[in-house]
Amino acid sequence: MAKLVSSVVSSVKSLKDLIRTDLPDDEIADEEMTILQHLEELRRRIVIIAVAILVTTTLSLIFTPRILEFLKTAAPPGTQLQYIEVTEMFVTYFEVALMMGVGLSLPIIVWHVVRFITPGLTRREKRLLVTMLPLVLIFFVLGAAFGYFVTLHYALGYLLHLFPEVAIPQIRIGNYISFVTTILFWMGLSFELPVIIYTICKIGLVTPNRLTKFRKYAILIFFVIAAVITPTPDPLNQTLVAAPMIVLYEVGILMARIA
Repeated sequence: MAKLVSSVVSSVKSLKDLIRTDLPDDEIADEEMTILQHLEELRRRIVIIAVAILVTTTLSLIFTPRILEFLKTAAPPGTQLQYIEVTEMFVTYFEVALMMGVGLSLPIIVWHVVRFITPGLTRREKRLLVTMLPLVLIFFVLGAAFGYFVTLHYALGYLLHLFPEVAIPQIRIGNYISFVTTILFWMGLSFELPVIIYTICKIGLVTPNRLTKFRKYAILIFFVIAAVITPTPDPLNQTLVAAPMIVLYEVGILMARIA
């Protein structure tokens, strides 16, 4: 118990040091660590991320029935969902809760991943990361919303009305929910592009001018990503995914220029 209290006090002290304004912005708080210390740091951050996902997933279980009903509305009217395995509905229930848990804990995951791979950040850069964490969740939600109301609408309409004179779709709920959550998750991640661009520009890893020159290659990359994310081969759905990413790329550059 004493060790736990000591860890909490140490974390609070570290946070106070992070937000203090009387320290030089270019001061680096991290000291050089040995390999064993790096491994211990990795273990500690993995445990924190796992606990965060466990907590948010547990909270998501409360709302999972409503979420399942909401996700079902993305299918065209008249679509019948069924399950043919004893455990299929049970597994689907927890799959949705887990995806929601990962989405809600995304700011914590991003923070600890970035802090581990870039331990030499200055205090100014750390404060920048703390400031951007709420935007990580906001843009993820915006991306998931775009995926639900736009991407899924056209993708499901295309797939479930393909050759109706040949076969009538009777969709397994496990397959349907996995399809829907995958689209929403990756669309949510793709909408993090402005946050990523703004952050790396402010840290100084790249400049807006360089990103502008890289635009034509970025557009090609976005269409390749869209081809991987979208389940349909038609160019319309791929464009519906790639076009927002191109716009978000420009938004990120604009944010970096004016900030």
